[in-house]
Amino acid sequence: MKIDNTVAVVTGGASGLGEATVRNFIAGGAKVAIFDMNASRGEPLAAELGANAIFCKVNVTDEDSVKAGLDAAVAAFGRIDACINCAGIGMAMKTMGKEGPHDFGVFKKVLEVNLFGTFNVLRLAVERMSNNTPNEDGERGVIVNTASVAAYDGQKGQVAYSASKGGVVGMTLPIARDLAYYGIRICTIAPGLFLTPLFEGLGQKVVDELSAQVTFPKRLGKPSEYGALARTIVESPYMNGETIRLDGAIRLP
Repeated sequence: MKIDNTVAVVTGGASGLGEATVRNFIAGGAKVAIFDMNASRGEPLAAELGANAIFCKVNVTDEDSVKAGLDAAVAAFGRIDACINCAGIGMAMKTMGKEGPHDFGVFKKVLEVNLFGTFNVLRLAVERMSNNTPNEDGERGVIVNTASVAAYDGQKGQVAYSASKGGVVGMTLPIARDLAYYGIRICTIAPGLFLTPLFEGLGQKVVDELSAQVTFPKRLGKPSEYGALARTIVESPYMNGETIRLDGAIRLP
């Protein structure tokens, strides 16, 4: 699928990996609906990017909110060709700690946003994609989900986060098989340590220590590198049903 004139929805699109994806797609000639809860970042970003971008305040866990965002995207651009799911949260908590067992509400919240929210958006986006006219490869749409190396190398305190991202990895192939009939592809990106606002706030010393753990290159990933891979997936019709680690070959102990 050519990125030029593609209509994409990007969740978590107002910052971090999502914002980098939005900028990459717009630069390639796509039209993008930015889905995010943070209007104070999303609205100025859409205004900066011009007529090919709109902002929609969307809660990925709420069906009506997602439907309203998708309706707005279709009203603005006519259809939806790609859905890039970057929205996610992380809350560190051990299975058993000094304060007692893991808070069940926290566990459910992380899965609700990272796993259920991802599926909620893609299933509703797929409904719209299925009505698209197929291209020469028979494609009607593309989904790119975001997992994490924590799906494989989860650290202490990451049980909820790892479970949510493991779920995103696990559903990739079944979704590819489900949607083959409609000509809709799906791939998942599993980022390693990326220089997002979260890491920038930890200070240079911590960033340097984390960078030293990466095999090569010895630095944190750049959000622009995530955006470039998301675009590559959209543009590569034979990429389907796979999870791709984007992590500098890091394997966390």
